[in-house]
Amino acid sequence: MKIALLEPIGITDELLNELAQPIRALGHEFVSYSQKTIDPAELAARSQGCEVVMIANTPYPAQVVQAATELKMLDVAFTGIDHVAMEACKEKGIVVCNAANYSNQTVAELVIVMTISLLRNMTAGNECVRSGGTSAGLMGSEICGKTVGIIGTGHIGLITAKLFLAFGAQVVAYSRRVNPEAEALGIEYTTLPELMERCDVISLHTPNNAATRGMISREMVNRMKKTALFINCARGPIVDNAALAEALNEERIAGAGIDVFDSEPPISPNDPLLHAKNTVLMPHVGFLSQEAMIRRAHIVFDNVMAYLRGEPQNVCKN
Repeated sequence: MKIALLEPIGITDELLNELAQPIRALGHEFVSYSQKTIDPAELAARSQGCEVVMIANTPYPAQVVQAATELKMLDVAFTGIDHVAMEACKEKGIVVCNAANYSNQTVAELVIVMTISLLRNMTAGNECVRSGGTSAGLMGSEICGKTVGIIGTGHIGLITAKLFLAFGAQVVAYSRRVNPEAEALGIEYTTLPELMERCDVISLHTPNNAATRGMISREMVNRMKKTALFINCARGPIVDNAALAEALNEERIAGAGIDVFDSEPPISPNDPLLHAKNTVLMPHVGFLSQEAMIRRAHIVFDNVMAYLRGEPQNVCKN
């Protein structure tokens, strides 16, 4: 059987070889590519003859799925699978597995970093020092005592909530399902409109799917307090980002920390968030830490070994 890793996954060659060794020991061919490509023709060529293909966040469109005639299992080194042509995989009976939970802590910590950066004016402070300024006009604020709204209390949302609680915040939540662990921590569940109206900091933690796309609509953005911060380290299309940018520029909300956009970076120079006031922007690095990359690599190679045993794990529903 031929198994191919189509793009780098942020680990050393030594670890890659170590993880591939059990596959090769079973007599299977394993190949990996050191350069990422988003060209469908090249992806199809790399997938040729493979029963198992491993990708990260590179789009894997329907035309590539159709061209990969031997493909039986697609192993996604990522939590979200919205970049995969799932319907095409379903039609061909291809098992799709992901690497859920590898970046939970990493994403949650970035939410805290963005929140503190906004509350303590870190971007402005950095520029001020470099231009010979002082602390004048840089009065900050604390997380302690704030009401924080967590939208989505799955793994990442729950860790984020715990971190905010450790800072002394009051946490309320909105989620499709109530998480008993969140309730045990004293987190109050409420409606989405009420959360948007009550909270000083709002952090988004839902997947991007048909049910959530556009969920943070213009109406929801307009419900936020003038002093509120909005943090998105989930997915860009869940939010009406044009409405968010307008609210920021009109100073109807206080600030935003954004790691995800309507498309993957590099984003269009016309993206409204690029020109929004008091924003901290990052190029989708929420998942990107050394520790997370190592965890992810172990998960995706474990997925392959489980598939080879006839016991697929982390299978995504088509």
